[in-house]
Amino acid sequence: MKKILLLSDTHSHIDDAMLKYIKQADEVWHAGDIGDLKVTDTIKELKPLRAVYGNIDGTEARKEFPLDNRFTVENVDVFITHIGGYPKKYNARIKEILTKNPPKLFICGHSHILKVIFDKDLNLLHLNPGAAGKYGFHQVRTMLRFTLDKGKIENMEIIELGKR
Repeated sequence: MKKILLLSDTHSHIDDAMLKYIKQADEVWHAGDIGDLKVTDTIKELKPLRAVYGNIDGTEARKEFPLDNRFTVENVDVFITHIGGYPKKYNARIKEILTKNPPKLFICGHSHILKVIFDKDLNLLHLNPGAAGKYGFHQVRTMLRFTLDKGKIENMEIIELGKR
């Protein structure tokens, strides 16, 4: 079993509230718009990190992290990208990838809107953790945490970090 903390859209922000949850996770996943790499460097000092770059990320982040990250943890096929859309509204690039070979868990960021949606057409769980940073139009900073265990995604929890 692995305890996962999922966050996105930090936009260069990391604080003690985030670090509290990072320390409780087995792995941290970042779905892009990292901003300053001090964010990911801080996370990597504490826990294993899987991340993708987002549209605001510069050359350094794009050198260190991929646009898409596909991997398997606890027999769960995971696909992370920053800009992906939502079930029935995926962007064209992502729709093609997901239709050809759907993962069990599809994750994106970008919208700053937390969503957990089961896509019945592709038989996958779509997650967007909202935005953990302070920049953007969102009102409340959010993250998600859950466990992966022998092919199952369980114990999904929304973490609210307070007003931005």
